[in-house]
Amino acid sequence: MMRLFAGLDISSEIAASLANLEGGIPGARWIAPENHHVTLVFIGEVPEHVADEIDETLADIDHPALDLSVEGLGTFGHAKPHTLWAGIADSPGLNHLQAKVTQALRDLGIEIERRKFFPHVTLARLKDAPADRLRTFIAGNSPFHAGTFHVPAFTLFQSFVTKDGSDYRRLMEYPLNSRLAAPGITSGSDE
Repeated sequence: MMRLFAGLDISSEIAASLANLEGGIPGARWIAPENHHVTLVFIGEVPEHVADEIDETLADIDHPALDLSVEGLGTFGHAKPHTLWAGIADSPGLNHLQAKVTQALRDLGIEIERRKFFPHVTLARLKDAPADRLRTFIAGNSPFHAGTFHVPAFTLFQSFVTKDGSDYRRLMEYPLNSRLAAPGITSGSDE
């Protein structure tokens, strides 16, 4: 079995900017910069032969390349925050790509979560992090803007759960078309 997800790599410059945030929160396990990414669709555990079918299906997706901006900080887990994240600015192009990937996987018979897509980069996993320290950290780094990065491809990742957290391996990359322009779809966050 393979634990898979489709996602986007972020640029090394953005990863370095995010890594500069590390520290100051007790109970935070910071994600290594080489593991920073934006999840498009979590696929879950599948047999290897299904992974091959997923690869073939994702290779058929045609979509324009994207330019995305990393901005804003927040947490998941209202009463007891468990994840610190950096947000991705609203992008109709990104939403369209995510919907295309989701539909292609559903057409293949893969059961995909129905929760709303919220693009972000996970910065740290939190365990009993003091709420006041989290608030101080977010306020002290706001407004947060890490910059814009170009997305020339999306990636099929394999996830390995270890005692220290998750580690990711890039299995396949699917180029996005820099010359393709979908009607009504813009790739930037401000268009």
